[in-house]
Amino acid sequence: MRDPDGLIARAGVRGDPDRDQHFLVDDRVLDRLPTYLEEIDADTSHLLEIGGGTGALTDRLLAVGDEVTVVERDRELAEFLREEFADEIDAGDLTVVEGDALQVDLPEFTASVSNLPYGVSSEIAFRLFPEKRPLVLMFQQEFAERMVADAGTSEYGRLSVSSQHFADVELVESISKEAFSPPPAVQSAVVRAVPREPDYEVDDEDFFLRFVKALFTQRRKTIRNAIRNTAHISGLAEPEAVVDAAEEDVLRKRAGAMAPAEFAALAQIAMDVGEPE
Repeated sequence: MRDPDGLIARAGVRGDPDRDQHFLVDDRVLDRLPTYLEEIDADTSHLLEIGGGTGALTDRLLAVGDEVTVVERDRELAEFLREEFADEIDAGDLTVVEGDALQVDLPEFTASVSNLPYGVSSEIAFRLFPEKRPLVLMFQQEFAERMVADAGTSEYGRLSVSSQHFADVELVESISKEAFSPPPAVQSAVVRAVPREPDYEVDDEDFFLRFVKALFTQRRKTIRNAIRNTAHISGLAEPEAVVDAAEEDVLRKRAGAMAPAEFAALAQIAMDVGEPE
């Protein structure tokens, strides 16, 4: 495996916190990341990496995947990856896509392992979740804890419900700041997401996610008041009809105590009687 510090030296770059660049340089962590796919016997025939940097993780993914596509928005780093991995590119094992991961066309990948740029990690994660592929993604620790949180805990929120709607999510490892160059201001964590269908039905996924978002903007209010106060977010033309149709024990709850299945049932009522836009 290529030495992470050697890659940085050959690239002639330094991480830039102002540009959300923190290169993962701990060999032990880099070596472990692909194993989180192997533990679930994931299909590694085409791996996707978002934010390739200088290629330390790319190198590890090439060792376990038949084909790897890496997306890198920094022009100089994308060019370095093409030079450093020229042999792998010529062999058809690696494709380097230069561009913003939120805008470029993504390939038909089988799984993704990525050290995400933290500033846009949420947006990227929710671009990947609907693809229904196994994911091993690195986030800020606090963000990761919110993704995996259970109802009734202080960390539980919109992010928890939305993430768990798409997959079984698990925080598999916490990563110290010193594993990166330069060290970020916060600790990091690795989340593994295994796609599965939820144990409830949602007729309109976009509305469901919007409805959840709306209610969590009023998480200190009862569900009754949150429905009434957030019609401008959820798009409900008749929020009062939803209140009239919902069960009293649900209306007395607050968003932080509602399990994803309860949100789904309430969202279905809102779809049926609330006249959403």
